[in-house]
Amino acid sequence: MKRSFLLLCIAASALLADNGAQQTITGWVLDSACAYTKGLSTPISSECAIACAKKGSPLAILTEDGVIYLPIDEKTPATGQNARLMPFAGKRVTASGKVYERAGGHAIVLDSIVAAK
Repeated sequence: MKRSFLLLCIAASALLADNGAQQTITGWVLDSACAYTKGLSTPISSECAIACAKKGSPLAILTEDGVIYLPIDEKTPATGQNARLMPFAGKRVTASGKVYERAGGHAIVLDSIVAAK
């Protein structure tokens, strides 16, 4: 029992060590609600993503392997990241920053974002 608990603690520590690691991702900027509710693999259009963002829906980055990254601010109080993503709405981007994972969800603190080549 003690050994199992020790192994679990070591595994959890290894997983947490990667949280906040610098990574680069490439994917599509789209409305987070559509990414989940419509199961999209690419955005419907730039206009659609912009319209949803203007209504307050957070924009997200959907990678080609289906992982959705929510861009976040690591400052407190945090601010929304839609303003940084709006120029890329509906487009493919490459983003770099600290990546966090929790309970299967993914987030990225954007250091840089550029149109993908």
